[in-house]
Amino acid sequence: MTFVQIIEITTARLGEVEALMEEWVAKTEGKRSASRSLVTQDRDRPGTYVQIVEFSSYEEAMANSDLPETGDFAERLTALCDGPPSFRNLDLLREDRL
Repeated sequence: MTFVQIIEITTARLGEVEALMEEWVAKTEGKRSASRSLVTQDRDRPGTYVQIVEFSSYEEAMANSDLPETGDFAERLTALCDGPPSFRNLDLLREDRL
């Protein structure tokens, strides 16, 4: 079952967050199990960003979380944020391509 993780952050350092993401993508090439990532900006709350990450399963997401590169990324991301990131862990029940 497809698994989706939503990560919300608040930061004034988006450029640094983007650079950190590029670094993680390069370091996890061939190892990561995330299949898709969308980074969005909240129009109603300046400085608030939501990343939507898709995995083939919950188990694959947990394996991705266990990568040392992901742990390093999370630690460094938190340092760039105004507060701790919030996470939502979701099983995909339905998808409609409209």
